[in-house]
Amino acid sequence: MPRKPSFLSRWFRRQIDREVRAALSASDDFFTLGSHGSASDVDRYAPDRDQILGDALEAWRVNPLARRIVGLTSQYVVGGGIAFSIAHAGTAAFLKSFWEHPLNRLPVRLYEWCDELTRSGNLFLLVSSDAAGMSYIRAVPAAQVKAVHTRENDIDQEISFEMKPDLLGGETKIWPAFDASISRSADGSFPALMLHYTINRPVGAVWGESDLSPILRWLSRYGNWLEDRARLNHFRTAFLYIVRSRFSSEAERRARQASLNSAPPSPGSILVTDEGETWDVLNPALESDDAGTDGMALKKMLAAGAGIPLHFLAEPEGSTRTTAEAAGGPTYRHFEQRQKYFLWLVQDLLNKVVQRRAQVDHRVSTRAEVQVHGADISSRDNLSLAMAASSILNVLGETRSRGLIDDAEFLRLVYRFSGEAVNVEDMLARGRAAGKVAELHPSGPGPVQSTKIIDPLTGEPKTAIEGGLI
Repeated sequence: MPRKPSFLSRWFRRQIDREVRAALSASDDFFTLGSHGSASDVDRYAPDRDQILGDALEAWRVNPLARRIVGLTSQYVVGGGIAFSIAHAGTAAFLKSFWEHPLNRLPVRLYEWCDELTRSGNLFLLVSSDAAGMSYIRAVPAAQVKAVHTRENDIDQEISFEMKPDLLGGETKIWPAFDASISRSADGSFPALMLHYTINRPVGAVWGESDLSPILRWLSRYGNWLEDRARLNHFRTAFLYIVRSRFSSEAERRARQASLNSAPPSPGSILVTDEGETWDVLNPALESDDAGTDGMALKKMLAAGAGIPLHFLAEPEGSTRTTAEAAGGPTYRHFEQRQKYFLWLVQDLLNKVVQRRAQVDHRVSTRAEVQVHGADISSRDNLSLAMAASSILNVLGETRSRGLIDDAEFLRLVYRFSGEAVNVEDMLARGRAAGKVAELHPSGPGPVQSTKIIDPLTGEPKTAIEGGLI
């Protein structure tokens, strides 16, 4: 019959069980506390996101390829600069002073913002305004943002941004999201608010993804491979002499080796031996051909992940210029899409700045439409489009003169071959308002009328088509 445990042993067992459960609970809390830190389950866990942000910044600092990839995006997206236009005189004057303010310097900071957006996938802009409604913009590193708080029923409606505490253990700062309905306080000052822009954001996520995120490990592998090859090439010229001879004893061999070590032959010297001694050289075999293939494979992975052709990374893909130009087509499309988003970003920022200024300055109107313009992505595309538009214009002009198409179709085709997307009806309305387009008959294009004129240069008669586009 088994012995019944004593009261003391049962009490110790309960204590041990209680401590084990507490330890396990604390361990679970340790592993789950702050593990996600996001309003969406689609986002990366907070430690993973911080690791990627840190790795991307470090790669940009020390890896030339990472710096080049980020720099290429800014060079094409921002290009020769970004400008804005607005028809309202008062609003245009304010935006010009805001754009060129010494504390803003947006023509210079736009490159930094594009770099940060490409490098981290997120751009946090802190907007602070004085009592006069002049706003000042500061970009906050994404690595300093701990969490983005959104509404419970809609993750696209961001309400606040929680910052990480500083190294001294200060209070956690929370910046509210920008809201146009927030007015001035009693003392006339505006609260500081934050804007958040993202790229490469999965559907249902709050945070964006860096352009360097999918190639970080390959950047590391390529860097390690290249460093190993550099070390081997450093010792390419290193070699060892191997002396073969017949020695009567081990002591004689050691004596000969000691003699050679004490006075080794210098490079370029002449060595004379008898037929009983043979000298050979032992040097490393690098197999450069195989190494070149390995390096090309790694670089192709980097180019594919970054979405740029190899000749953008100082690695010619083919021997013809046509091959290089064809390889750059998808890249230009990528840069064009990124430029459209960045121009919208700048336009959204200007609209929000105007909203604050309009609360204290009645000369500024929030109804005025701000247009933001960027530089062309590729000048070669412009040349091709100009040639296409010039070639098709004669055909369309003849078709229009015969009454086979109307002004709307004519204008649509012209802008299509020019590579521009416009509202045709709006353009026609503006042209009629300016007296540049003749009104069409309701039943369609009317008969073509011609007028004989004399060319002032040649003196020969010409025919001018009246109606249609002038």
